[in-house]
Amino acid sequence: MSSHFAFALSGRRSALLAASAVVAFVLAPAAFAQSKGEIRIAHVYSKTGPLEAYGKQTQTGFMMGLDYATDGTMMVAGKKLVVIEKDDQGKPDVGKSLLATAYGDDKADIAVGPTSSGVALALLPVAEEYKKILLVEPAVAARMANAMTSAAVARCVTAR
Repeated sequence: MSSHFAFALSGRRSALLAASAVVAFVLAPAAFAQSKGEIRIAHVYSKTGPLEAYGKQTQTGFMMGLDYATDGTMMVAGKKLVVIEKDDQGKPDVGKSLLATAYGDDKADIAVGPTSSGVALALLPVAEEYKKILLVEPAVAARMANAMTSAAVARCVTAR
């Protein structure tokens, strides 16, 4: 089974996304072997730009979800969760570069985001290249389904 998955979640379900991330940590321990005492999560979202308000809601919900899913410990399987924020500004080229930096230089084990479907499409090949987990939320454009055709990619959509 590949350690690279992309999930597209519809709606403002950041708490569900955080819980999904926690489940991914538990089910794919080999994917997180590079970080001895921590699990590094790159959160790529529109902190600034045209989707700034939505990005802030996503970030707040994601952090609340992680807090809830870990009972306030920010620990999973004895490892500390470290969230690395990346501002894609709603620009696909910026998001792609930031994700490559997160996986490469920042040693992120998993990535979450982005806010924009256009940015999400740019992130998919980066996650595949690095063979890392990418949870895509809230970007849900119909063209995402066509882009996610690799055997290494799974798509999960929640109901509103």
